Amino acid sequence: MKIICVGRNYIDHAKELGNDVPDEPVIFMKPKSALIQPNSPFYYPEFTNELHYECELVLRICKNGRYIQQRHAPNYYNAITVGIDFTARDIQQELKKKGLPWEKAKAFDNSAMIGKFVEMTSIADKKNIGFSFTKNGEEVQVGNSKDMIFSFDVLVAHISNYFSLNIGDVIFTGTPAGVGECSVGDELEGFLGPDSLFKLEVK
Repeated sequence: MKIICVGRNYIDHAKELGNDVPDEPVIFMKPKSALIQPNSPFYYPEFTNELHYECELVLRICKNGRYIQQRHAPNYYNAITVGIDFTARDIQQELKKKGLPWEKAKAFDNSAMIGKFVEMTSIADKKNIGFSFTKNGEEVQVGNSKDMIFSFDVLVAHISNYFSLNIGDVIFTGTPAGVGECSVGDELEGFLGPDSLFKLEVK
């Protein structure tokens, strides 16, 4: 399985990090080893002093495909959840200054959390999916699919031009504004609408 991620897909998030608003999807990837396994602890990485959470909507691919037309894209994903794209922000900033790839800051072991999946058939309007994220019980991120620069279908079609999509792949669709630092002892929780889909403690 592949973990495909989209950067800067919300205007306010791009601005909060001082980045340009993209005119096409910004794509990066994480290896399978980045995925936190169910019921496994999450330990603060020793190599960073500035670990950031980024809560996102995550799609699950259900059909193999490449060069997918946008109008057919809904046939290729069948479930959605919320997840965390963990980022070693201090390392990312140093890499960006040098014009180097971000993998050490974005794709390290256990840098991706995925919650319980919800079938798309139970979603009334995929263009209006609200989600939120709390740290120690305080709401720190609120997002909605209607505010994405590039919709689910645009993302699936675009990504498939470069990478074959396979059953079981997941797509992190970008984070809204409100990303921030987490510390040892923090309790993190992700919601799709009013429903909690994951809880995680930073150890």
